[in-house]
Amino acid sequence: MIKREIYINRIKPFIDKDIVKVLTGIRRSGKSFMLKLIMEELEKNGINKEKFININFENLKYRSICTAEALNDFILSKVKKHERYYLFLDEIQEVVEWEKCINSLRSDEEYSFDIYITGSNAKLLSGELSTYLAGRYVEFIVYPFSFQEFSEVVKHLYKDMDIQEIFKKYILFGGMPFLHNLNFNKEASMQYLKDMYSSIILKDITQRNNIRDIDLLDRIISYIVMNIGNTFSATSLSKYFKSENRKASPETILNYIKACEEAMLIYKVQRNDLIGKKILSVNEKYYIADHGIRQAIFENNERDINQIFENIVYLELLRRGYSVKIGKINDLEVDFVCTKNGDEKIYIQVAYLLASPETIEREFSVLEKIPDNYSKYVISMDFFDMSRNGIKHLNIIDFLQKDL
Repeated sequence: MIKREIYINRIKPFIDKDIVKVLTGIRRSGKSFMLKLIMEELEKNGINKEKFININFENLKYRSICTAEALNDFILSKVKKHERYYLFLDEIQEVVEWEKCINSLRSDEEYSFDIYITGSNAKLLSGELSTYLAGRYVEFIVYPFSFQEFSEVVKHLYKDMDIQEIFKKYILFGGMPFLHNLNFNKEASMQYLKDMYSSIILKDITQRNNIRDIDLLDRIISYIVMNIGNTFSATSLSKYFKSENRKASPETILNYIKACEEAMLIYKVQRNDLIGKKILSVNEKYYIADHGIRQAIFENNERDINQIFENIVYLELLRRGYSVKIGKINDLEVDFVCTKNGDEKIYIQVAYLLASPETIEREFSVLEKIPDNYSKYVISMDFFDMSRNGIKHLNIIDFLQKDL
């Protein structure tokens, strides 16, 4: 069993503190499993599991308590005053006005709760929750398996498989945790990912946002997923659809994209002018939460390997706690400008292979133009070290297995 220590170590300092722990992430990324790991951690610390109240709101047996009042009454009926209890509320967005219940439970002086909630929608922390729990919650985004986690699982199943073969599997399958239960059987895994994708589209995007034009939504997602790492705007996408005899206004496209972002299916990355020090509001890039979904839908990850490498590196940077933007220097572009803890910054270029002098020059020269002394990296599949002028070259597998 993967312990997912990167998340447990981040959560530990907040255990038994008067602050709501919110775990978000794409559907089936492992949030429910994280709740189990937290329970195990509490038991190791001497907490009796009889003090746990664990509810998954996607289970129909809890459909009668999917309002704030009903949930509040149900929980209070299970506890005694002035005793400490631990609440684990999974997929809380299924509860109408759930934030009122959480705030009431947290602030009731006659009861004592340590509260953990999960949800598959980024809107979980917007609007009313911020109002009710301002300064009283902390968010942890749970991503699909990193390559390190994936390789640990694969090594357990296939003890003699070398790291190169494991990486090839990762490119195809991505990091959705359930796939190890299928022993990474290709047909079964792709079917699972397709069904999971359909579930995200239905439950987390169309139903939650009352989207009626499913065909347009599908076209938008397909375009984004096929153009991972390429900059484009809603206006350019609207013009593209018009050329395909399909009308869609930029405003509608932006609303549909926002719904996909809120479902945590895709991530938008803004561009940052490194010379002018300003955020550019047009032509963002987009990445998908798990590249295995892309393989299941389009079956071309190996063909579009440059895009997949970029997607893998982007998600790994998020896992490591970086805030990521695209860098722009005049007409040149830096793949990732990464900041953390206010004063830590790195620059990264990603390529599949540095196979020609022109490619080497393209990837290194843009980093050489950045007028500061922060660390700069070029990441590729090459094993021969091509570092130059203080810019470090890393093999992608080494990058995924080690801290920078």
